[in-house]
Amino acid sequence: MNDTALFLREFARDPLHTAAVAPSSSALARAMVAPVPADATVVELGPGTGAFTRALRERDPARHVAVELNPRWARLITRRHPGVDVALADARTLPALLAERGISRVDAVVSGLPWVAYADGSLHRVIADALAPTGVFTQFAYSATRWAPPARRQLADLRTHFAQVVTTPVVWRNLPPAVVHEARTPLRR
Repeated sequence: MNDTALFLREFARDPLHTAAVAPSSSALARAMVAPVPADATVVELGPGTGAFTRALRERDPARHVAVELNPRWARLITRRHPGVDVALADARTLPALLAERGISRVDAVVSGLPWVAYADGSLHRVIADALAPTGVFTQFAYSATRWAPPARRQLADLRTHFAQVVTTPVVWRNLPPAVVHEARTPLRR
């Protein structure tokens, strides 16, 4: 089964947690991982079928932890990318997952999670706390919906947890077209 068919199946099973009908394109994946430094310790949230995982593996990270809530996706990533440390868990448990691995701070967090994951505002705090002072967090938003109230709330919440938030130009070679929010300088509590 190809990745688009896998996404459609998972979307039909649980549209709130899958939130996409197709995997991200390689163009969006490149934009998402572009700010990740070479030889980084990176956390990937919601890898799905691995579009961002593949792009991250090409950057040869020192450590790559993928946090996936869906057991089918987690098994797929484990099978496709044996060098990735896959944790079947909720992203909100990131502090415990990192502590179990002896990691105090990470250089980058790349998120493929849907808006619903950020609805209560707590996940951005968890991510900001996990990042090194020079770390970067990337997440994407579909360009057609980034003006909707949930997307505006998510961006505002991102700005309360990071001193610098930059939005890339639209990545047109994605279905649907998307932008990437790059957040730097995590604000500590």
